Amino acid sequence: MGFFWTIVVLVIALGVCWRFLGSYMAAVFCDRVHFLGWIERPIYKVLGTGPEHEQSWKRYGGSLVIFSAITLGLTYLLFRIQGSLPLNPQHLGAVGPALSFNTASSFLTNTNWQNYGGETTMSYFSQMGALTVQQFVSAAAGIAVAITLVRGFSRRKSPTIGNFWVDITRCILYIL
Repeated sequence: MGFFWTIVVLVIALGVCWRFLGSYMAAVFCDRVHFLGWIERPIYKVLGTGPEHEQSWKRYGGSLVIFSAITLGLTYLLFRIQGSLPLNPQHLGAVGPALSFNTASSFLTNTNWQNYGGETTMSYFSQMGALTVQQFVSAAAGIAVAITLVRGFSRRKSPTIGNFWVDITRCILYIL
């Protein structure tokens, strides 16, 4: 009988979350939530963009590819130079090129496949600065793509579907 009540509680929790979290996410991506605008505006200034600069689907897709390539490259680089980085009390050396690329691409695609032994291969800095960050930004990229799919259906006649850099920033700041 305990399993039945667990399922009932989970279904109710999902229903409550769906209603309120869905409304909140819609407000975030429809530009109605601004309580972190003081962080958001400088990020847009650095990126040279803003909510008023919408992109076509090709440009949005290109931005996604550029963002993914940059995060893949930075994650790979952190693994390769982890021996010279702080928070490495075990004095672990650089991760090999194949394992670095495999792990970086795995966390980029949010599959998080780990072909290594935790603290015997990755330093604390690599785990925090690369893997944990990648778990957030890859999830944010996935949410941004899902939001864009919804926008694409709702804006069939529009030449633009939003701005990737705005969507990823808002997702990281307000959702995740």
